[in-house]
Amino acid sequence: MSASRFKVKALAWAPYIEPVDVATATEEQLAAMQVTPSNTKVSPYVRTLAHDPESYVARTKLFNAIMYAKGGLDRAERELGALVASAVNRCVYCASVHARRYAELSDRSDVVEEIYTRGLDGPFDPKIQAIVDFCRTLSQTPAQVGRDQVQALRDHGLSKAEIVDLIHSAAIFGWANRLMHTLGHSTPVEGR
Repeated sequence: MSASRFKVKALAWAPYIEPVDVATATEEQLAAMQVTPSNTKVSPYVRTLAHDPESYVARTKLFNAIMYAKGGLDRAERELGALVASAVNRCVYCASVHARRYAELSDRSDVVEEIYTRGLDGPFDPKIQAIVDFCRTLSQTPAQVGRDQVQALRDHGLSKAEIVDLIHSAAIFGWANRLMHTLGHSTPVEGR
């Protein structure tokens, strides 16, 4: 258990275009909005993506399959992959969401604190360092991921299937971060 109780502030996200109004949405848009990331709420982001319901549903089913699939890589480690990719891509909104989820799932707010205060160089414990190094390289220049980084993950107990799950987590955030950047921007949560 971590001794650190480092907290990351929640952020809001503001779109550059008016999100779909649920009251005037088409049947296709309403049906699409039933498929939400994490199956929780219809956020402004969901309503913005619902302008193209077919693309939104395809994106969200893929996202949910990668981040919430049963079995394979531990959910917290998927969140760490998303956090590292978001840190590399400087998506502060996604980084804050996945930092909080990682800390909650792993009880490792010390890792989040280290990333927020010192960056991705660590030091982290060896397994975390292997995951951070792998996802950082994958997010910066995928072709530079080497056998030594894959072997470091294997040495810390990750199976080939779990490494593929980690690749998927970092990869979808390479895309998701840029989608959020082009559709809007993060803002402080009102009232905080």
